[in-house]
Order: sequence, then C-alpha cells, then structure tokens
Amino acid sequence: MLRRFLPLFALFAAAPAFAQEAPEEEAQEEVPTSLNGVGRISIQGGWRVTSNETLYKSWYGRPANRELQRARSVTGGPLLVGSFAFAISDMVELGIDLFGTNGRLYLREPDGGERRINLLSYGALVGLRFQTVLPEVGPYGLVPFVGILTGPALASSKRQGEDVQESTSQAWAGSLGFHWRLSPRWGLTAEYRLAFLRGPVC
Repeated sequence: MLRRFLPLFALFAAAPAFAQEAPEEEAQEEVPTSLNGVGRISIQGGWRVTSNETLYKSWYGRPANRELQRARSVTGGPLLVGSFAFAISDMVELGIDLFGTNGRLYLREPDGGERRINLLSYGALVGLRFQTVLPEVGPYGLVPFVGILTGPALASSKRQGEDVQESTSQAWAGSLGFHWRLSPRWGLTAEYRLAFLRGPVC
C-alpha cells in the first residue's frame, strides 16, 4: 500500500449565493457602510485543483514502476462549502465553514493495468476574515476580504475491491475574494482558496 500526504484542494471560485442578516436600518435601501454586527450565510460551489505530483513521483519512482507509462492525470474535483459567520467588528468576521469534496486518481500497475482510487474529504474550518466595504462599487457596495481558517478534516480513499482507508488531520486554508452586494441582504461571492489537507492514498 502506498501512503502519501497530499495538498488536497487549492482553488475555490464562483460562489452563487450570499445572504447576510442586515440590521433593520439597512432595509431602507441604504448603502451599508459598516459591517459590525452583520451575520452572513453563504452556499458556495467550485472546483478543487490539485497537482498530485508528489504522489506520482513517489509511485513511479519505485524500482518496479520506473518503466511504466503514466496513467491518465486527474487534477481536481467538485467542492461545496457552506459558511456561517458573524462580524465581531467593522473589519473582522468570525466564521465556520463546512466543506466537502471528492474526486478520483489513476495509477498504472506493474501489470500494465490502471488502478482507480476514489477520494472523499470533508470537515469544518473555523477562521477570521478581514474585510471592508467599498460603498461606491456596485448598487450596494463591494466587500473585499482576506482570511485564514483551520479545523479538523477527514480524508478517505478507496481502491476498487478493497477497504476504505481513512485518516483525520488538521486542515489549513487561506482565502481571498469579494462579495458583490445586489441588495441589503443578498449578493454574489467570488473566492480563491489555497488549502492543505493530508490524507491516505492506498
């Protein structure tokens, strides 16, 4: 069994929904200029990009595998994140993200066949986001942000016909993006994340 620890997901973009619980005074079609005390709930979907080069170098670097032609390369998979957050000040938001992602890997066996490995990872990240409001951008302002998150995660892999291999680890992520407000309560989010999560590959 090959066991390698990989950076699991790197890219997170195109988030379709963003809702925030605005104070009553913001319901009067005003452009909100303060985020203090504002809650946020968002559901985001995107694509995870992972090179897996560490795994490939280790597998095809084995003496028995050095002459093998590489199997097809898969560099990503779908990613879903649900965020629940509250701004503890005008520029700092505390939140929790629940995430899940899956995918597949392919490795060439010494007998010439391909090994398919199914991957699944999920967990919860707690973090801080530093943000501000640019009220002059868009109908209700633009909220750029940068953040750092960490939390427990479970990563599993399964080779066809074999048992699931699982491990838990501490995941870390950095985020950069913006919220484009379409109303005092709703908007669109675009976000890039660089994240590290270790897991077994059987």
